[in-house]
Amino acid sequence: MTGDGVNDAPALKKADAGIAVAGATDAAKSAADIVLTKPGLSTIINAIKESRKIFQRMNNYALYRITETIRVLLFITLSILVFKFYPVTSLMIVLLALLNDAPIMTIAYDNVKYSDLPEKWDMRTLMSMATILGIVGVISSFGILYIGLHTFQLTPEVLQSFIYLKLSVAGHLTMFVARTKGHFWSVKPAKPLFTAIVVTQIIATLITVYGFLLPAMGWKLALFVWGYALTAFIITDFIKVWAYSLLNHTGIKFHE
Repeated sequence: MTGDGVNDAPALKKADAGIAVAGATDAAKSAADIVLTKPGLSTIINAIKESRKIFQRMNNYALYRITETIRVLLFITLSILVFKFYPVTSLMIVLLALLNDAPIMTIAYDNVKYSDLPEKWDMRTLMSMATILGIVGVISSFGILYIGLHTFQLTPEVLQSFIYLKLSVAGHLTMFVARTKGHFWSVKPAKPLFTAIVVTQIIATLITVYGFLLPAMGWKLALFVWGYALTAFIITDFIKVWAYSLLNHTGIKFHE
């Protein structure tokens, strides 16, 4: 329902979606759910598109957070229970959380595609995908633990730095996986998001390489972690696309 006058206020208030057009009276604006600030109804279309983009960002954030919770907590818990080894210290967990804050905040400005149909939460797909990505992350984390123990034969302290850097780098790369249903290159990330991820991971790398707050492990091990994390990231991205093809049969198209 659209309106602009005092006499339209009751109908605007009762409607499922009351819209006060540009130049409407204060009574109409207060009764409406949406107030247009520009002439014409084309702004309604823009509002719908933008709201669907916001929904996509919320969905991407939820997928990322659930995936990371499964990946980090399950890996740490199993490492302690099965191997009697603490893969990261409490300080490392704090650093993971602190360096995660900046990229998470920039998700609100990320580039996304919007659906051509009304959006709604699909918890089955969301939880299934988060579980798949989380388990893949756990497997890759145990892989780096095995390599650190048996290939490089690292001391427990250096091994913790080794694992910390992997969790940090792989965690932020997961943002690129979670932000689109297609391959990670199908939608260009927004500059704030990309910059935040690059800067925070440079900090995480320098901390572990030079031993600021954490045991130093050197550039050789750091570069290996980056190569390992990037390889796991690409494999995870292809698994994600394959999993979405099995889980999503709606046929909904997305647009820039």
